[in-house]
Amino acid sequence: MEERPVPTPGDKPEATLVVTGIRSCLTMAAGDAGPAGGEFQEEVGELSDAAIAARGENLIYVGPANRLPASVRVASDAARVDAGAGVALPGFVDCHTHLVFAGWRAEEFAQRIAGASYQQILAAGGGILSTVAATRAASEEELTERAQRRLERMLCAGTTTVEAKSGYGLSLADEAKILRVARRLDGSGPWDVVPTLLGAHALPGEYQEDRDGYLELVDEMIETLVDRAVFVDAFCEVGAFTTRECRRLFEKGREAGLGIKLHADQLSNSGGAALAAELGANSADHLDFVSVDGMAALAEAGVIGVMLPTVPLYVGARRQAPAARLQSAGVPLALATDFNPGTSPVDSMGIVVALACLQMRMSPAAALVAATRNAAYAVGRGDRIGTLEVGKQADLQIYAVDDHAELPYRFGQQEPAVVIKAGKVVVEDGVFAG
Repeated sequence: MEERPVPTPGDKPEATLVVTGIRSCLTMAAGDAGPAGGEFQEEVGELSDAAIAARGENLIYVGPANRLPASVRVASDAARVDAGAGVALPGFVDCHTHLVFAGWRAEEFAQRIAGASYQQILAAGGGILSTVAATRAASEEELTERAQRRLERMLCAGTTTVEAKSGYGLSLADEAKILRVARRLDGSGPWDVVPTLLGAHALPGEYQEDRDGYLELVDEMIETLVDRAVFVDAFCEVGAFTTRECRRLFEKGREAGLGIKLHADQLSNSGGAALAAELGANSADHLDFVSVDGMAALAEAGVIGVMLPTVPLYVGARRQAPAARLQSAGVPLALATDFNPGTSPVDSMGIVVALACLQMRMSPAAALVAATRNAAYAVGRGDRIGTLEVGKQADLQIYAVDDHAELPYRFGQQEPAVVIKAGKVVVEDGVFAG
């Protein structure tokens, strides 16, 4: 074996943050780089008796605690965190949300429990269009303040990066307003916000009789707002937008330099998964009714399947995305909240992980990989976040548990004791530290 030179003290990087007392560190770094699929979806890259060190925003050490002194120097003013023999893992990445909106829809929740269908609620003036009306009426400052409070709550639950879609404006001015809010929030606090243009979310009331006119407006949105978004998205579904319409919009978005995300096969086998594969999308989201051919296409194209288990729960659907079949087909799986005021007012990724285990029969390991590593790739940031590896951003969370399976097992009871974002402690004992 080739001998490596022993570094002198001057060779060692200086740590500004050190985390010790880690019983179990889930690095999520098993296997090759890229999203984890198939058998690698089950690999959490666990290290026992571990320590973590960061310099500034980036990780400089992740490994056995007894090797930490030989690997780094600790600055005299370094932040020190004792994990208390708990479990450390990357910060959650919520890769599908509708973060920026005004107007909750609790009355629809009661109506659905009483048996009303989505179509009946929509006909009575509810659904997406009721949120559109409230969001259009809200000022940019109001939307920013509300979304910031949501981000603080998400951070306390372990989410350090959030994708945020537009789609509740459905006019050029209001979609621009939502994306300005998302951009304003990105970097305004200890979180990252990834903006997505979802102009093709629904037909607004003023275009109900002019479908082609609205598609032309979405074209204009892409041209005008391209610098404010990272991705373009569309709701590909019966009653929303067809595969032909979505293909047209996505090709325009791709030409403009935007990545592609797609609401696919949520309510029916609409061909969304096949379209996502054809266009090389970053992700196909929902997939409750994905076909066998659609699964194969996603796997071959390497498209990430984002599953949203809170939505079928809230709308009373009996069908969930077929996680086991998707995983067996080789589709890398991610999880997200789909946080929105109508069909998923849930902002906790911990709850989503638990539901993935309970409703989709995912293993705790596979669900946690889906909520971290694969979700990071679903928003195009897998090279910076989602795993705990030297050189990546120091985004992590620590739980006072003995084993990672306790997170979904103790459903709704587990929140991180500590959250670290970009090398700084931002949540302690469940309290936002700013």
